Amino acid sequence: MTKRIALVSPYALSVFGGVQEQALGMSRELSRRGHDVLLLAPDASDHNSYDTPAFVQRYGRLWSMPANGSRAPLTLSPFAARSVRASLQRFRPDVVHYHEPFAPIFAWSALRAHEAPAVATFHRAGGGPALTYTGILLRRLARHIDVSVAVSGAASSTIARAANVNAQVLYNGFEMERFAQTPRERSAETTLLFIGRFEARKGLQYLIRAVVRHNSRGGNLWRLVVLGDGPHRAELEAQAARDPMILFVGAASDAEKRSWLRRANVLVAPSTMGESFGMILLEGMASETSVVASDIDGYREAVGDFGLLVAPGDDVALERAISGALAGETSQSIAAAKVHAERWSMSRLMDEYEVLYDTARQRFQSAM
Repeated sequence: MTKRIALVSPYALSVFGGVQEQALGMSRELSRRGHDVLLLAPDASDHNSYDTPAFVQRYGRLWSMPANGSRAPLTLSPFAARSVRASLQRFRPDVVHYHEPFAPIFAWSALRAHEAPAVATFHRAGGGPALTYTGILLRRLARHIDVSVAVSGAASSTIARAANVNAQVLYNGFEMERFAQTPRERSAETTLLFIGRFEARKGLQYLIRAVVRHNSRGGNLWRLVVLGDGPHRAELEAQAARDPMILFVGAASDAEKRSWLRRANVLVAPSTMGESFGMILLEGMASETSVVASDIDGYREAVGDFGLLVAPGDDVALERAISGALAGETSQSIAAAKVHAERWSMSRLMDEYEVLYDTARQRFQSAM
């Protein structure tokens, strides 16, 4: 049965991020299933078009706030929060799906009003002052959620400690078919790929050290392609300046990211902390690219036995793992990793969410 479904992201679509990617992917899958979809996000100055049939509305001035070792592109505008509620009232959704609903303050007005069934997905893993000192507020907001979901065991534990929310674990999903649309292209040059924001916790500095050390020996050189941007760009570029095999591409579109994934030999994710789930690793597997990642919560769950894990912050071990991934790749290992990634397809995920949408409607109606 066709439903009117509203998706709310507290983070701006104009800034690349995992939560935003999930909201966009869900909007495409729900639209494909025939539902009417509204996607709400911050940044009123964002006039970009996004690859989704959903109706997209954006409110509020964009701010970049420190959060969990990163910077969150959100709004602190009370007017934007009121606009979200008003937009939902006009849309009259059968269910509202809030991503990271406790992130200030985009969804708060609508969540407090609780005028439609509410499903919440919690992405954040790891504590911090923002959660520690706002427990009373978060527990009050949690009363207005009909169904709670977390994207990993770590995220579930985080929100349980912070707000006493019991969240069912449903891992993130992605659209497998989108990562096979681009032709597989490999050159004679060995290409490593990094995708992410330029923040200390993303560990790019360790990958650069590993590549510089390897290339300094001569022989089979590695080309490192770096996709992204962020506050540490200047110092990372300076660190890499003595190696011409390291290429900074800048922030990439979704299509560019998928193209590079199909061209790379190894996707490397050297984050040191703060990753709730390694969706980018599954995207690499779906793209038929080998994966090397840090052995941290979130990444460990995504990789399973289908990639190489190394201790975070150890550039020597990282170099060794990359060499091992290159030497150990076979058509069988690539095929097995792709089958593993299919377990997290967006189609399978939304099958489960549609059941939870009905559960939320039943709980909302019984509470009226």
